Amino acid sequence: MVSHTTWLIAKTDPLKYIFEKPILIRRIARWQMALPEYDIVYTSQKAIKRSALAEQLAHNPLVDYQPLLHEFLDEHIMLFDELSNLLGNKIGVVLASPKDQCFPFSARLGFDYTNNMAKYEACAMGIMMAIKHQVKKLKVFGNLALVIYQLRVEWEACDAKLIPYHNYVIEMSEHFNKITFHYVSQDKNQMADALATLSSVLQVNKGQEMTI
Repeated sequence: MVSHTTWLIAKTDPLKYIFEKPILIRRIARWQMALPEYDIVYTSQKAIKRSALAEQLAHNPLVDYQPLLHEFLDEHIMLFDELSNLLGNKIGVVLASPKDQCFPFSARLGFDYTNNMAKYEACAMGIMMAIKHQVKKLKVFGNLALVIYQLRVEWEACDAKLIPYHNYVIEMSEHFNKITFHYVSQDKNQMADALATLSSVLQVNKGQEMTI
């Protein structure tokens, strides 16, 4: 790869982001040091027509190609929660697969918010993670009735601060073949609550922390 030109096709230029970012986290800093060794040319995705790409693929088929199965086989479970204390404001999510694999995620909220907004943020983050994992069937569990019943369209979202969150989650829900929302009491939501608690207590390097 070092001796060849690599064409980077994307809607935005990630190289520009990496080299112009004033404050770098550790991983991006390593990329900034390593990437100059390669001849990488950025090309906007809009510059390549879909017909040309399809023609290129048709004339250069791969022999014995078998697509990889990235989708999980059955229904996944997602639990979300938020926690506020003296050490910070965090949201936590646990995505569990049918094979009992758990994928925890957490983030710090870097803005003023209400409890309902934080719950929506946590729910949205969890659904985004499920989409990235190409989950097609998802059960979502949360311990705030307002958010759950609004997402089930049993209650109307009237708060102007919550309507954008509600609409965003509903829009993302269209990525799934099946998605359901379930309300559970606090004692049954221990996985997500424990994650949020752990996220607030751990001494995390600020430069490596995800902030929303």
